[in-house]
Amino acid sequence: MPPKPTCHLIHPESTYEGKQGLSYFAGIAAETVGSSGICMHLLTMPPGARAKAHMHENHETAIYVLSGEVHTWYGDRLEHHIVVKAGDLFYIPAGVPHLPANLSGAPSSAVIARTDPNEQESVVLLPELDALVA
Repeated sequence: MPPKPTCHLIHPESTYEGKQGLSYFAGIAAETVGSSGICMHLLTMPPGARAKAHMHENHETAIYVLSGEVHTWYGDRLEHHIVVKAGDLFYIPAGVPHLPANLSGAPSSAVIARTDPNEQESVVLLPELDALVA
């Protein structure tokens, strides 16, 4: 008989390296609390940080920017561009290629929630798109 589900408190102190090339603070995920439908992490992008072009094949992403700003290119050829600033919420549907970058001189922090409890399971790197963003 599996153990009965219970509540968990996470102190986001440890980090892990995501396939996207960024360092995430460990948070709510199947790996940390046994979640089955959601994950939530903190991400701080230092000045000049840039992710690899990627998409989340099977899950949606919701981002709330706590501080700073991040430029994000998205679309099949990264043809769209948006600047997401502190206080903004940003939604990325499943299967949409994107590439975030912190072009400012200050760190940017965000809470990231996804509908896949396994943080890296459906991350698909798209190296053919990396050069499209200077």
